[in-house]
Amino acid sequence: MQPIQLFALASRQAEWLSIRQEVVASNIANANTPDYRAREVTPFSAVLDETVPRMARTNPGHLAASEYGDDVEVREAALNQEIGVLESGNSVALADELTKAGEIGRQHQLNTALVTSFHRMMLMTVKR
Repeated sequence: MQPIQLFALASRQAEWLSIRQEVVASNIANANTPDYRAREVTPFSAVLDETVPRMARTNPGHLAASEYGDDVEVREAALNQEIGVLESGNSVALADELTKAGEIGRQHQLNTALVTSFHRMMLMTVKR
């Protein structure tokens, strides 16, 4: 029987969402800080590419790779062309950050609903 990877994937997404929420909250908190540059997190698709289990290395001549990647990079956000850099040197667009916060909430709800549904399905098969 193969191990079920859904819970590990959901856990990884929850970690990523937590980091993304922290970065968005930091951007919002520093919206009036002079010379503050907005930051962003690498997309989950990039994290997912690194999370997928790799083929086993069965021969020393094969290329070695780590089994799971843990890289969630926080970097300076691309400059918003609508607001640019404010006179204070700040580059935070509050509307964009609030939109991101809403997206994070919806993604977290979806993640939780999927895990709950999958857990219920597993319990139904065990009870029989």
